[in-house]
Amino acid sequence: MKNITVSIIMGSDSDLTVMKEALDVLNDFEVDNEILVLSAHRTFEATREYAQSAVGKGIKVIIAGAGGAAHLPGVIAAMFPLPVIGVPIKSKSLDGLDSLLSIVQMPPGIPVATVGINGAKNAGLLAVQILSTSNKDLAVKLNDFRTKQKESVLAKSEKLETLGVKKYLNILKK
Repeated sequence: MKNITVSIIMGSDSDLTVMKEALDVLNDFEVDNEILVLSAHRTFEATREYAQSAVGKGIKVIIAGAGGAAHLPGVIAAMFPLPVIGVPIKSKSLDGLDSLLSIVQMPPGIPVATVGINGAKNAGLLAVQILSTSNKDLAVKLNDFRTKQKESVLAKSEKLETLGVKKYLNILKK
């Protein structure tokens, strides 16, 4: 049986294109994970059972994505005592602002770390950061990732300075 460390949960399979970004990050960092669909409203009993049993399964962080009223992250956090990261999914009616406000405005005592709208990649990275506090190998991988990011930005800056704005923009258009 696979040891799952991070669980990615979404309220609907329509959220998969967004939530896959968290999955990709976790896989890149070789963090054991699972991804599933559970609804705070349509599958409440299954959601409750899952959240209450997650610690016993070895899950250390849950990433929960939801749109609209976006209750899933808060419901999970109410029943799972370890970190929950909420990903507000962009909605049609309010461009995800409804989702963001629903997740970020949790009552005192039930925190949900919240990333930006459709910010599943950052949710995956935040989960890696949380886990790296007690996993030295993961901390090294995270440091390497950040070093590569820094080097990439500095290389782009140098290229922009060397080529000038007009030539750099022409390269970006290709």
